[in-house]
Amino acid sequence: MLYAMRSEHAADLDRLLQDLEQRLTRLNRIASRAAPGALDRVSDVVVTALNDMADRFRAPARRVRGEASEFGDEALRIGNDALRKLTREIEHRPLLLLALAVGVGALAVGFLSRR
Repeated sequence: MLYAMRSEHAADLDRLLQDLEQRLTRLNRIASRAAPGALDRVSDVVVTALNDMADRFRAPARRVRGEASEFGDEALRIGNDALRKLTREIEHRPLLLLALAVGVGALAVGFLSRR
C-alpha cells in the first residue's frame, strides 16, 4: 500500500513537472516575441504555476494529516474507555485484581529464575 501511494505521488510530481515545463516553454515563446513587459508576464505565469503545484501537494498532505488526527483521537477514546473499565473492575473486585497481580508476579519470578 505504501509503495502504491509513493508511485501515485511520483506520478503526480511527474505530471506537475511536465505541466511546469510546458508553461515555461510557452512563456519563452511569448517573451521572445514581445520583449517589452514580457518579464513581468513571465514572472506572473511562473509564480502562478508554482502556486498551483504547491496547492496540489498541500491538499493530500492536509487529508493525510486529518486522517492521522482522527486515528489518534479514536485511539485515545478507546484507551480512555479501557482505563475506565479497568478502574470500575478494580473498585468492584479489588481482591480479584490482587490475586491476579500475585499470579502474574509468580509467573514472572518463575520465568526469571529459569534463566
